[in-house]
Amino acid sequence: MAEENKDLREQAKLYDASQIQVLEGLEAVRKRPGMYIGSTSSEGLHHLVWEIVDNSIDEALAGFATEIEVAVEKDNSITVTDNGRGIPVDIQNKTGRPAVETVFTILHAGGKFGGGGYKVSGGLHGVGSSVVNALSKKLEVKVFKNGKIYYQEFHRGKIVGDLQVIGETELHGTEVHFEPDPEIFDETIEFNFDKLATRIRELAFLNRGLYISIQDKRPEENVDKQYHYEGGIKSYVEHLNANKDVLFPEPIYLEGEQQDINVEVSIQYTDSFHTNLMTFANNIHTYEGGTHEAGFKTALTRVINDYGHKQKLMKENDDNLSGEDVREGLTAVVSIKHPDPQFEGQTKTKLGNSEVRTVTDRLFSEHFAKFLMENPSVGRRIVEKGMLASKARQAAKRAREVTRRKGALEISNLPGKLADCSSRDPEKSELFIVEGDSAGGSAKQGRSREFQAILPIRGKILNVEKASMDKILANDEIRSLFTAMGTGFGEEFDVAKARYHKLVIMTDADVDGAHIRTLLLTLFYRYMRPVVEAGYVYIAQPPLYGVKQGKNITYVQPGNNAEEELQEVIASLPQSPKPSVQRYKGLGEMDEHQLWQTTMDPENRLMLRVSIEDAIEADQVFEMLMGDHVEPRRAFIEENAHYVQNLDI
Repeated sequence: MAEENKDLREQAKLYDASQIQVLEGLEAVRKRPGMYIGSTSSEGLHHLVWEIVDNSIDEALAGFATEIEVAVEKDNSITVTDNGRGIPVDIQNKTGRPAVETVFTILHAGGKFGGGGYKVSGGLHGVGSSVVNALSKKLEVKVFKNGKIYYQEFHRGKIVGDLQVIGETELHGTEVHFEPDPEIFDETIEFNFDKLATRIRELAFLNRGLYISIQDKRPEENVDKQYHYEGGIKSYVEHLNANKDVLFPEPIYLEGEQQDINVEVSIQYTDSFHTNLMTFANNIHTYEGGTHEAGFKTALTRVINDYGHKQKLMKENDDNLSGEDVREGLTAVVSIKHPDPQFEGQTKTKLGNSEVRTVTDRLFSEHFAKFLMENPSVGRRIVEKGMLASKARQAAKRAREVTRRKGALEISNLPGKLADCSSRDPEKSELFIVEGDSAGGSAKQGRSREFQAILPIRGKILNVEKASMDKILANDEIRSLFTAMGTGFGEEFDVAKARYHKLVIMTDADVDGAHIRTLLLTLFYRYMRPVVEAGYVYIAQPPLYGVKQGKNITYVQPGNNAEEELQEVIASLPQSPKPSVQRYKGLGEMDEHQLWQTTMDPENRLMLRVSIEDAIEADQVFEMLMGDHVEPRRAFIEENAHYVQNLDI
């Protein structure tokens, strides 16, 4: 251990200005910020935080930083502090300026090029600090190094004053404080604490042993969260499965390294029908998968089949279990660290390095095969679960073939109760899923036939959280929905074939309506998730009240302040004649003209778009609300019951 610390000290001495390389200038960042941070919306705003935090994480990956603190200040600015080596402050040869100034003012200047400063790094590979500086109204950096505190300030990327020593210290590390520029982020400069905390927690899971905290100092918030996981991604899997029944008590974990590629995998099976596979490369969530995911999936399928046959759990003439079979009920986190990751895909979140597939496959195969041999009871349970999944998959396949022969899953044979629109342009077309036949009738009469289709559903659809695929496909309402959407189902699902780019849930404003809406959202999240991720799913917001005076009607929309708004509307009206108030408990209480005017007319309607800000949170919420465990659901209801207004029982 002493020898290792000595090596780290030697490396720290070598981390100086000579390792800061300059590639190009900073000119275009303020003109085209979207090229560097994706957008100037809320996503881009939060991206600024990740760029600075990633620099601190890189210090942790290099073995120097052990603690990172993130704070949302009272004025909505951000401070990020770490106890790493501190950015070099000596003169950088190419610029003739202090290295810390170069890092914050020159694009592609940093210690992440040429292998000098960092073996592994995430973020945008060196553009982070300068981009954040360019897009900040004000940025201040303090470096704690060589027993001194160095300070420099910038405004909108421009140097305010030279680097100066402002004090002495025994600390080491870097503190960056920045205020986003409202000229750039004209949509919002308000940081979402939950969004920040979710990512901070994720980084703590992905970097075993790292202490990382986030504090919200804004007066109305004042929250302090601290994260530290000695179990790393093993703790992550335990967190993901907190409310689920698991097949074995402790997640399987492996860590290995080949060709300078570090691989960590942790897996655990649950009794659910769903797969929760999360992959990361250099702490970046690779939503689109990539070679590390492919290598893991191949190894998992091969090892389970080999084990099942060798242990005679599967008959000789049995077909091999498919990848889909062996992943049913699986929760897995795959995290790799690569010295030169290559990202591709539509959102640059797909790992492309071909060698990673082989390395991940080899390392996981060896460890998992050994684990199964040493834990035969667990191995049996995993194989048996895969065999049950295979039977259900084959039954679902037969059901698909039968319904196809009947024409029930073909576009040419759309459901009889679907009132389709005349448009064949998916971008213009809308499908309203309407609760009940009476409301469906009003919607069909009131809609615009050109671009609005109506699919009425009767009662409550199957709870897919507790059902196998063959049972799901046997449900008429669900089959009608998939047929109408045209996306296919299961392995054949293809979001590009969606016939409508607006899928609108329109249910009554009562408890039953809320339940139906939750059942539909569960279906979309579990079996049509790409549709949700594409932003195609909406929730209609029919009015809660209608205030009628003479021939005029004023509508009050649902929301936390609906009661106050109702009173304001009544107070604003002349007192004669006396207005009447109608509480709309069901869509059927409105005629077709009212339903169009309030809920379906693009000029007047209010709709909520469903998004997945945090897939982990979404997964756990659906499991809690719709799964078998009663206690977490009861606790949730008790905790949130006071938010419910106008509850009709």
